[in-house]
Amino acid sequence: MQLNNHSFEPILQKGTLATLARPSATFRQAAWRRLKKNKLAMIGLCTILLIFLLALIGPLLSSGSYSDQNLMQTNKPPSAEHWFGTDNLGRDLFIRVLYGARISLSIGVVASFLNLTIGVFYGGIAGFLGGRVDRVMMNIVDILYGIPVLLYVILLMVVLQPGLTNIFIALGIAYWLNMARIVRGQILSLKEQEYVIAAQTIGASNWRILVHHLLPNSMGPIIITMTLAIPEAIFTEAFLSFIGLGVAAPMASWGVLASEGITSLRSYPFQLFFPAMAISITMLAFNFLGDGLRDALDPRVRR
Repeated sequence: MQLNNHSFEPILQKGTLATLARPSATFRQAAWRRLKKNKLAMIGLCTILLIFLLALIGPLLSSGSYSDQNLMQTNKPPSAEHWFGTDNLGRDLFIRVLYGARISLSIGVVASFLNLTIGVFYGGIAGFLGGRVDRVMMNIVDILYGIPVLLYVILLMVVLQPGLTNIFIALGIAYWLNMARIVRGQILSLKEQEYVIAAQTIGASNWRILVHHLLPNSMGPIIITMTLAIPEAIFTEAFLSFIGLGVAAPMASWGVLASEGITSLRSYPFQLFFPAMAISITMLAFNFLGDGLRDALDPRVRR
């Protein structure tokens, strides 16, 4: 049998390849696609957005304030009038929990800002310059890292009045240290890559290489560390306020509410349950989101 061009038929017709080809996705789009497939991460993200929304507009919908006292309504259990009940001074616990969310979330935002501004550039400069500069800068980090945050707050209370200012200053001193270590490790592993050598060859400055090449390629670990640092900062504030070293009454942080609720745990357990529930839900939500981001931003993950 003699074969010719008419003896063969193409498997794919013209235009089929264009139909089968999937449009290429950027790294951000691919990460978002992987994140959406993680149900726990999406639950955490929706929970965080809901908490922020309630913290912003929840107290505005109430006619009362978090410090309004009504001695005729003391220690009332949860009801239609007071959803979370009242405390020993007749203050609405639901409003106080919402105001506590503002303080606790502001602590988390400040911690993230410090992580991003101080830790990223400090660790980036140390890792990029290397040598003696790296050793000196990381020795400072090791010294500060060895001192507990609680000790900073105790020392600050000797000079300043107890309150939210002490928490912010303590976070400003020590909370960026872990981020600096992570960024330094990332920069050390990336600065020998070909694109960095190419940028140096064409005369790019060290600052441009660090800001436009190295730090953007380290954003995955940076975002994950920021997300996981927020619940840690919230828990730190709650713990310090719980033991009386943080926010001072009548400000209604979650730590203050838990500290007040534990004194009446046997008689009125709801006064401790709702602040503790708020802390637990917030920390779980951020941890779920952080775990999801770690999987979504990992370039080795291909689902």
